[in-house]
Amino acid sequence: MSAVLVFAIVFATALVFAIAAVIIGREARRLDSVAPRAVYELEQATKFVADQLPSDTQARLTFAELRKLLVFHMRWLHDQGLQPAGVVDRRQDIVDEVVIDEQTLTAFLLDAAEQNNIEILDDVDVVYVVKAHLEYFEAIGAVGPQSND
Repeated sequence: MSAVLVFAIVFATALVFAIAAVIIGREARRLDSVAPRAVYELEQATKFVADQLPSDTQARLTFAELRKLLVFHMRWLHDQGLQPAGVVDRRQDIVDEVVIDEQTLTAFLLDAAEQNNIEILDDVDVVYVVKAHLEYFEAIGAVGPQSND
């Protein structure tokens, strides 16, 4: 092999490595700045929450009522600015801290159930639904750190 051919092979190899390193580095930086996408599936969430509920609560709430409560919860999150209007990759640019208070959410769900003719036989059932739904959010990676307040 001639010296020119060896030089061309070494140069081409170094050039390919440099291009790959730049592209991989750029993509790694871009992916690091984008919030990981948590995928919420209503059917999966309903099944998860139903499995987490105590047997007494499972006996009092139908699957359809549970599903409606979860939809009301998601609408409440949207009203609080925590559920984006569309599925988009976005930079982690949350400026205002938003704290989810279980008591406020429970009161909202009780009111929503009453307004939509969902019969809640025991208020503690909604408390269990809220806790299990928040556990689902943690399981899919949709929950940030807990507040110290």
